Amino acid sequence: MADGALRILVANRGEIAVRLVRACRELGHESVAVYSDIDRTQPHVLAADLAVRIGPAPARESYLEQGAIIEAAHSTGAGAVHPGYGFLAENPGFARLVESSGLVWIGPPPDVIELLGSKTAAREVARSVRVPVVPGSEPLPGAGAARAFAETVGYPILLKAVGGGGGKGMRIVRRAAEVEEAFARAASEGKAFFADERVYAEKLIEKPRHVEVQILGDRHGTIVHLGERECSLQRRHQKVFEECPSVAVDATLRARLGEAALAVARAVGYRSAGTVEFLLAPSGEFFFLEVNTRLQVEHPVTEAVYGVDLAQLMIREALGEALSLRQEALVPRGHALECRVYAEDPLRGFAPSPGTISSLERPHGPGVRVDTGVREGSVVPLDYDPILAKLVVWAEDRPRALARLRRALTEYHIAGIATTLPLFRLLLDVPEFQTGELHTGLLDELLAEGPVQALEAAVDPAVEEAAIVVAACLAAEEAEHLPHDAFDVAEREGRGWRLAGRTLAQGREPT
Repeated sequence: MADGALRILVANRGEIAVRLVRACRELGHESVAVYSDIDRTQPHVLAADLAVRIGPAPARESYLEQGAIIEAAHSTGAGAVHPGYGFLAENPGFARLVESSGLVWIGPPPDVIELLGSKTAAREVARSVRVPVVPGSEPLPGAGAARAFAETVGYPILLKAVGGGGGKGMRIVRRAAEVEEAFARAASEGKAFFADERVYAEKLIEKPRHVEVQILGDRHGTIVHLGERECSLQRRHQKVFEECPSVAVDATLRARLGEAALAVARAVGYRSAGTVEFLLAPSGEFFFLEVNTRLQVEHPVTEAVYGVDLAQLMIREALGEALSLRQEALVPRGHALECRVYAEDPLRGFAPSPGTISSLERPHGPGVRVDTGVREGSVVPLDYDPILAKLVVWAEDRPRALARLRRALTEYHIAGIATTLPLFRLLLDVPEFQTGELHTGLLDELLAEGPVQALEAAVDPAVEEAAIVVAACLAAEEAEHLPHDAFDVAEREGRGWRLAGRTLAQGREPT
């Protein structure tokens, strides 16, 4: 290695691992990938300078196996560990293990991760610096206490696992009869996903926006914010689409949100990258939600608008460099949109869609970025988060960015498995999506109006025609194998042929 270069182990997989390997290479550092048996030929393994097997496919035996990851670092001569997002990224015990093993932890200090990882403790920090917080409780001893809280603040309320995140361990309660079951489910999910079955309650803010502020600090006392991201388009509390900046945030509100985020960060001595999340009510009031002590999935939209490389800045900060960014110089330029491409089937209730990618065509051109963790021939397992890639576009303003996204989506094709790409093509014609009038329940409301097929027909009749054309080609191809009256049956039961056409257009074989 060159003088000053370091070998960095990336304790993750998929698109974020590829992203971090590239950041290491551009900084002149070598990278070490870790992989499970099922991932041995995935892009992050092939992209890294070195790769080490850490176990079988189940995450608990590989990507969550802390001892195997530390051993991989030592055996390859790595001097630092970057956790990415998910898996062990917000595990203070792992961060301490990395540091006690003589390695550099690329992320916030372990004590800060632990403090802010408790949603209730984070709320107390926010209160201490006079940042507005949604009315909420301490951890509750049981469903009866949850009912008492609801009687005080009024229904609806939100029951949340203390260590929760990513939509896990959250239940909306609109009436007293729902409390018992909702509390039990939130506690169960908290225990299963975060090893913490404690539950607390918050007053539910109806139809809010989910707006988050990117922060970045160093160990020399500099901390800045890089504006906000709009993350309101969610399905069951899981983000599916993000943009920067938010259409609901002007310069004045941006400054207020930024100062609130920095107040929380300064109160705990934050450094490295992180995100302070807020709910933005229709009234314009905002409320602290939580802090994510890691690099977010949606960080590329901030990078596009603010002209920074957050992954590289995290590495440089961990190695002791001072941030050169100054708050007054951080001004948003243009508009960026991001679609999370999941291996889920929107035609079948977003069921997981494992399998082998038989064909892959990615979009290109000005202002288009695809962060991906798969390639043609990749096997998509059931063992991990279903995210395949992130499609990011940038343009001078939101209308131009939407036009660029529409073009990019027409060029993006994945065959062999179902993906959420068709959903984004449909959303482009939803009026609320076009105008940016978003809230956290919008996507669930749209999907509740009927199956995706019905939404498709409602927003884009041309897709119906295209599906019929594809179905006709299918019919012609199979004509020799059909009984004489099959086309009469198809004419009478046309919906099946149209659905087959849509299925083919998704790159899957009709059943």
